[in-house]
Amino acid sequence: MNDLPNHFDAAHKVANFPSIKPRVPERRLEERRTYRTIWISDVHLGTKGCNHELLIDFLDHTDSDTMYLVGDIIDGWRLKKKVYWPPEHSDIVWRILKRAKRGTRIIYIPGNHDEMVRPFSGMNFGGVEIMRAAFHDTADGRRLMVLHGDEFDTIMLAHRWLAFVGDALYHVMMKLNNWVAAARKRLGLPYWSISKAAKNKVKNAVEFISKYEEVVARAAAERGVDGVVCGHIHTAEFRSFEYGGKRVEYWNDGDWVEGCNALVEHADGRMEILHWPDEVARRNRRESDVTPSVPEAA
Repeated sequence: MNDLPNHFDAAHKVANFPSIKPRVPERRLEERRTYRTIWISDVHLGTKGCNHELLIDFLDHTDSDTMYLVGDIIDGWRLKKKVYWPPEHSDIVWRILKRAKRGTRIIYIPGNHDEMVRPFSGMNFGGVEIMRAAFHDTADGRRLMVLHGDEFDTIMLAHRWLAFVGDALYHVMMKLNNWVAAARKRLGLPYWSISKAAKNKVKNAVEFISKYEEVVARAAAERGVDGVVCGHIHTAEFRSFEYGGKRVEYWNDGDWVEGCNALVEHADGRMEILHWPDEVARRNRRESDVTPSVPEAA
């Protein structure tokens, strides 16, 4: 007999793909954006903060040769306290596994919230490779270190209890964020994150993010690579640093709680941060522009 709660059982069964179908059907689009590589992180499946609607939309509109899941895909911290696993979260897992079935290389680098997966590093589940960290070679010859980034978070390293307190406060902010997003949607307004806006205004948060970026970039330089891709701090960003006369790139692929971002590599090696709410807004404007108006009755 299965002793797992129903929601965990549902998440487990999704690994039996393709024997089940997602609740939100995959959109069959004639044209999907194709990239050489996609990086996403900080999805936080198992929490109400996860913006599953935008992430499902992103997965239905993009393809890639390789996809990196750069940590905190599942939020084990919250699931320990309360089981929350709506069908849409299984739909996201389903879509990722389907990519693996189609031939996309999927590399999962667990973070601090899904650290329970870290002991399985080196193993492969349903076509998903689990690694503690990885190195990625771009099409134009740059070598990038890929890791979640909590290894360089001083609060996580020195005051783990404070990280849990901060996580609880963060989820209170996420509830407020959800209320605002729902209200804006009812009013026909585009997605906007109140938590992201607040973080950008708080001086201490800005200073922490800036220092974090410098520390991670320095670690990449010490390892002799050309750059680093990470997540963890929920702030999509590109910065260029110089250490010892060598340029080092810092890329953060953002999150799918506040900003809803992804980092992509084009076929020629060019890197780009996608802000998916903006992409959806542009798409909606294009579609409204080409929709023929209904002539008034004579």
